[in-house]
Amino acid sequence: MEVGKLIVQPGGYRAFIPSKIPIPWPFPMDGELIRLLNDASLSLGKLDGITQILPDLDFFIFMYVRKEAALSTEIEGTRATMINSIEAELKLKPDLPDDVDDILHYIKAMNHGLNRLASLPLSLRLMREVHKVLMTGARSTHPSTPGEFRESQNWIGGTSPGTARFVPPPVHEMNKALGDFEIFLKKEKDIPPLIKTGVIHSQFEAIHPFLDGNGRAGRLLITFYLCEQKILEKPVLYLSEFFKKNRDLYFDLLHNYHNKGDVLPWLRFFLEGVNEVAKKAIETSRKINLLRKEDVEKVQKMARSSEAMYKVLDKLYELPIVNVKTVRRWTGLARSSANELVERLVKIKILQQRDRGSHYARVFEYKKYLDLFVVD
Repeated sequence: MEVGKLIVQPGGYRAFIPSKIPIPWPFPMDGELIRLLNDASLSLGKLDGITQILPDLDFFIFMYVRKEAALSTEIEGTRATMINSIEAELKLKPDLPDDVDDILHYIKAMNHGLNRLASLPLSLRLMREVHKVLMTGARSTHPSTPGEFRESQNWIGGTSPGTARFVPPPVHEMNKALGDFEIFLKKEKDIPPLIKTGVIHSQFEAIHPFLDGNGRAGRLLITFYLCEQKILEKPVLYLSEFFKKNRDLYFDLLHNYHNKGDVLPWLRFFLEGVNEVAKKAIETSRKINLLRKEDVEKVQKMARSSEAMYKVLDKLYELPIVNVKTVRRWTGLARSSANELVERLVKIKILQQRDRGSHYARVFEYKKYLDLFVVD
């Protein structure tokens, strides 16, 4: 299936020139692709339903966005983790990995894009805005112009376009391809949404319109499209865990998509990811509900449970690593009262002190909840 051509450029290297329409539709879907599409659609529908009964869906989303941000940046080779990002938000440790900032920028970019979808349709304009948030003040592996499409040739792998593994379209062809890409975003209504989402991501990566940050921007695009199309009422599906686990295959299939026109293998992989991640998120949702029920019962059984204690328990679903200062901010309690509240939550095994040998600047975590999001 032709999605573009490799054409020799004046410099002697071959660059990818995308076709006007990424895929002809309808195209023959084999039995395996149809099965995967049905399975992924079913799992996504179940996920959308079960997340509606979580104790506070927005808090759940906060954690999933952090997890996605960490894994998406890890795909690009960073060392920082989701835990590091929470520590950075709370300014708990001075010696965090430098690249934790990449995660924090990704979180800001995700939130900016999701908020903007309320007033601005998914478009090149929105993606430039998101890229600006993603890259402004962030580390960059290449010279970067935040929020601006590139005005020079880039490449993937190698030391020059001549030795590169892949060379995206030159600027004049890139601008044309971006125009076609935006039309494709808004039209082609007959294509099944999950199929179209997979094509959108792979085509964006093939165009590679920014000097840096294309991979992260392209993975954000998946979430934005699913939410805009109301395939999900809330952003609760994030594929970077699947992509990271299968990192080499992920890159190989994207490479074969544009270099060889291997659309079907990429789409099978993408749908496998949607199905796997949705099922895992469903299981996580069930575990959160059970944990919430257990811990509310623990608080209810206490002789002196208080409104402040319930408030802290609710907030822990948003931020499961805290110190006494954080608890004071949430509740308005004096230091001594906040300390007492924390000690009581430790006693009933909701909170756990991270460094049990420390008596100063103590940090606590809602470990049972945090463990549901930590990737091995």
